[in-house]
Amino acid sequence: MMPCCGLLTASKHPVPLKGISVDVQVKGFVADVSATLKYKNEEQNPLEAVFVFPMDADSAVYSFEALVDGKRIVAEIQEKKKAHQTYEDALAQGKEAFLLEEDESSGDIFSCSVGNLPPGQEAEVKLAFVQELPVEADGAVRFVLPAVLNPRYTPQDEQTQSVTANIPRAPKGSLPYTLELSVSLQSPYGIARVESNCSLTPLRYTKDDKTTAQISLGPGHQFDRDVELLMYYEEVNKPSVNLEWGIPNAKADSLMSETAMMLSFYPRFPEAEEQSDCGEFIFLIDCSGSMGCTMGDAENSPTRIDSAKETLFLLLKSLPVGCYFNIFSFGSTYDSFFPESVAYTQQTMESALEKMKTMSDDLGGTEILEPLKHIYDTAGKPGHPRQLFLFTDGEVRNTKAVIAKVSQNADKHRCFGFGIGEGASTALVKGISQAAGGTAEFITGKERMQPKALRSLKASLQPAVKNVSLQWTLPPGLETVLVSRLPTAIFRGQRSIIYSLLKGKVDETAQGAVSLEYTYREETFRNQLQLQLEKTSSCHLLPRATIHRLAAKSLIMDLERSPDSRSEEVVKRILETSLQSGVVSSLTAYVAVNKDLNQPIQGPLTRRDIPLAAVAYGCSMPTGKKLLGTRMCMKYTPRCKMQVEAASFRKKATDSRCLRVADSGEEDVSPQCLDSPLVKLISLQNADGSWTLSGSLASVIGTSEAELKAKMPNPGVDPAVWATVLAVIWLHTAGAEQRDEWELLARKAVAWLKGRAGATLADCIGAGNAVLKASVDAALFGL
Repeated sequence: MMPCCGLLTASKHPVPLKGISVDVQVKGFVADVSATLKYKNEEQNPLEAVFVFPMDADSAVYSFEALVDGKRIVAEIQEKKKAHQTYEDALAQGKEAFLLEEDESSGDIFSCSVGNLPPGQEAEVKLAFVQELPVEADGAVRFVLPAVLNPRYTPQDEQTQSVTANIPRAPKGSLPYTLELSVSLQSPYGIARVESNCSLTPLRYTKDDKTTAQISLGPGHQFDRDVELLMYYEEVNKPSVNLEWGIPNAKADSLMSETAMMLSFYPRFPEAEEQSDCGEFIFLIDCSGSMGCTMGDAENSPTRIDSAKETLFLLLKSLPVGCYFNIFSFGSTYDSFFPESVAYTQQTMESALEKMKTMSDDLGGTEILEPLKHIYDTAGKPGHPRQLFLFTDGEVRNTKAVIAKVSQNADKHRCFGFGIGEGASTALVKGISQAAGGTAEFITGKERMQPKALRSLKASLQPAVKNVSLQWTLPPGLETVLVSRLPTAIFRGQRSIIYSLLKGKVDETAQGAVSLEYTYREETFRNQLQLQLEKTSSCHLLPRATIHRLAAKSLIMDLERSPDSRSEEVVKRILETSLQSGVVSSLTAYVAVNKDLNQPIQGPLTRRDIPLAAVAYGCSMPTGKKLLGTRMCMKYTPRCKMQVEAASFRKKATDSRCLRVADSGEEDVSPQCLDSPLVKLISLQNADGSWTLSGSLASVIGTSEAELKAKMPNPGVDPAVWATVLAVIWLHTAGAEQRDEWELLARKAVAWLKGRAGATLADCIGAGNAVLKASVDAALFGL
């Protein structure tokens, strides 16, 4: 196993990286980031310092330069093999050289090499990138600076190790380099507040209208968590156009020479009144050793596998009647709960809950590809669209192979990805979701996985949106060329971003329009945006070729994920787009050489790999294939099966919850943990959506079974109808703050009531409100 202590504490050599400073410019829904790495060689021989670090997979890295002895050395982007040769030749000639490249196996890992740094010399390297910022369900605009890079597991049939395998690791708090981060925010809609999982300085507004502000990271970041900022604007979910004129002196007819547009749509269409009972739901749960790591470093923080299991419990309870489902656990091997997907019934639900008790972090490494192959080789259920939910910490090396396999089968299913814990691979989780028309969610620290998973399940139940197209209204002489693919899936209330080029001579007084059109439940919908083409237009907000670079990144990712990504034609397009835009791809790299040295640098060149923080919260990881099947995480203090901290950094914890599913399908709450009435109530629900009138239900409500029977509105009422009405009212009152976790199962209960209660429903609602001292509107029951 990889030791927690690497070169930093085990050797006498000082680490050449001394500090990282990051400047972030947030303009609406785009971030432009500049990161400066500061080096000093405190040894007696020249050094080659190699720093491997994480990046968000969507980031478009567009600039790299070095500063040595006051001289700025601008790097050139080259085809990767040529860049390597340039770098190696410079080192052989005794010249200083600098190399920045994306890892070939995963787009969220980069490495920076500083070669031939002379004794006593200081140097700075600066890289810049831009990225789109996603909008969370609560309206927060989310920026993440990755700071955690966990070792990536190498499958048994892979011939080469992950670049992360040999990175030295240092105990928390002992890294000698520091992180500084400053953020400037600009939003025409006004900035309400900023929240974070890290310590921040107070938000300082720089204009009275609160459209601009500044904030900084507090001192002492330990590189034990990604830096996440949640920026709340006064208005979001507003369709918009960002327009950027072609770059002067760019190659004619290239992406950079034309006017580029970033179109942001927020499709809206009615929410289906009735929940679909169709679908084959397959849940793929990572049970590798790294899933035994805790979600955070707080006391009683749940392990990743515990959090995944409670989420699976809620998902199983929320599945629609009439669907099919199956559950796979995977690590170095994989297994399924059932030989094939089974109909969702009371019996199969209880069987799955029973099997779930045995799931643990005991399956060794992280091999996702094999269970995916098995799933795709198995025929689906006619009339039941396949929906795949993958829960993983994403610590795999063969990311591109996994994405390719999902992409090859994109016409057969939708895929929803969940990255669990600090350092989850954005390349993997976003890649599989984008490849198969799903959504991607990330859960770190004290965030709860459950509402994000249930939100994705709700999206999967939405009927498919079809016939997606763009309709343009443009002045004569203008035409558009689509850069990014049209969305293959559109979800209610979620943003869709499309990049396009505008070709032809633009009259600066011209106007136009573009509509996103699609069919939903046999009805056509249109979302229209007005185009103001003059250069003074408010559309033109983003400097430094930002839209062009984002468009180039979108095109590069589409090409790299295409089935024919290795064909001569596609490789040529990737190289052309990358070299013309300056956006790094898997086939290119940035290289810089200091050619102005008076004499070659003398002495043997010594390599120093920059250490990273020890893997998340005490976990150790395998460094190679020889450890297949071994445990990869240290054992923790015994805890109950499904302990969950109900806090997020947005809301303080109100309880600490544990769940152990008993043989009857009800939970058995461990005496070491506080009982959660909500989990108890959910565990009592039947697969058809109903509840049974029982002492357990009465206990949750706070009374006795006899008392509930005595307060039934009349003797002819079905006890199950009475019990279900009480449960739904309780959810809307006592459980209101966690509505996003029970909304689907409550909808299932109401559907059951409509088919069962008849004329007694209104009486039961009135009596239930009296028992629970509530005032839940009968309209919530469809009356």
